[in-house]
Amino acid sequence: MVKLAEDLRVDPRIKALLGHLPQLPPAGDAASRDQQLAEEDTDAAREGWAQFKALFGANDTEATAPSAGLAMRTVEFVSQPDGNRIKAHVIRPQGEAVLPGVVYLHGGGMTSLSAFDGQYRAWGRIVAAEGLAVVMVDFRNALVASSAREVAPFPAGLNDCVSGVRWVHANAATLGIDPARIVVAGESGGGNLTLATGLKLKRGGELGLIKGLYAMCPYIAGEWPQARYPSSLNNFGILGDLHNNRAAMAYGIEAFRAQDPLAWPAFASDDDLRGFPPTVISVNECDPLRDEGIDFYRRLLAVGAPARCRQVMGTLHATEIFAMACPDISRDTASHLANFARR
Repeated sequence: MVKLAEDLRVDPRIKALLGHLPQLPPAGDAASRDQQLAEEDTDAAREGWAQFKALFGANDTEATAPSAGLAMRTVEFVSQPDGNRIKAHVIRPQGEAVLPGVVYLHGGGMTSLSAFDGQYRAWGRIVAAEGLAVVMVDFRNALVASSAREVAPFPAGLNDCVSGVRWVHANAATLGIDPARIVVAGESGGGNLTLATGLKLKRGGELGLIKGLYAMCPYIAGEWPQARYPSSLNNFGILGDLHNNRAAMAYGIEAFRAQDPLAWPAFASDDDLRGFPPTVISVNECDPLRDEGIDFYRRLLAVGAPARCRQVMGTLHATEIFAMACPDISRDTASHLANFARR
């Protein structure tokens, strides 16, 4: 983590939290998805994930994200077209008020993590405390199982996310959600799935199900570094290693080679983007992914789609989700999301 320690742009609170993490060697390319699955099916990999979840699960405290006044429950729905069952974590203010809804898609590069991990339980409470009904969809991951035990490549996770949007809209009355104010949101891999959900709904003539999209630090290029995204070079090494083929290989190399925008929205054509719903792109200053998000925002503007972009200064990739680091920044983003959903 040498570059993190030396980078004067990074908020000192983030350095204090993450600066002690070991600097891992470059992962290198993967020969196949099967190789990656085998790497994850080891005691060492499981221990690594347990340590990661324990560290970031420390966000899940009453001090960081109070639960007072909130109601929480787990629901299940059937995803189509596969007919598999998916869980979702529902968090909303107590009472009978009809509220704007957020279908939230967790990060993890579409390959790992769960909406029920500690950092997401805390983040969901922070967002719900802004007066929103939050439905966190625990879609199928491509490598490491979420609460959905099946792991499957693209388009499995995207199908689950789109099915989640349909389910929330169909059950809005029971959930206490205003069906005219449903926003899809997510960070990192969830930011990819947020934009891909918009693309898929548009293709199916279903954009009327949602009011808009809120993509945080979207992970949408599928290949790094790229000269057109300077942050993929300038911010490399601050946190994480993207300079390999592992993302595309894990999620489905065929979709990447086909430049399928439903898998990697940076491949979207102008025609794909015309008529897009209101969209917010939120990026982190010191994130390798920063510029691909900004580029997507500019491309939306170029085709006349209603879009806005914000940059959170001094932050690393998805800082907001780790609310114990910079709780004020997390709450600022939650408030911004809430205002977008309400208007």
